[in-house]
Amino acid sequence: MGATKTDHFTDEQNRLASMMKAMGHPARIAIMEYLIEVDTCICGDIVNVVSLAQPTVSQHLKELKTAGLIKGSIEGTSICYCVDKEAIAELQSYLANATLQLENKEKPCC
Repeated sequence: MGATKTDHFTDEQNRLASMMKAMGHPARIAIMEYLIEVDTCICGDIVNVVSLAQPTVSQHLKELKTAGLIKGSIEGTSICYCVDKEAIAELQSYLANATLQLENKEKPCC
């Protein structure tokens, strides 16, 4: 989405769109699932889990971090990652609210 177009939407809409866009790749979903499963900061073994080259994994991690879905901290020469639970809660809240609104509709539109 172009920089000029984001001005037409709320901060929340732009933030949610960024998070959902970041989740729009299967490798990123696999990374998120792994980080959720291990429930600890992970430094180096993500490459082994998703079976992609280190530069590719680094790019996916960068996209997830930029979107606010994961946090990264520097420990020595490594950057360690973990899921940002508040971001996941924000996505969950949005989707739960949308689901509730749809369930309260009398009949489907199609």
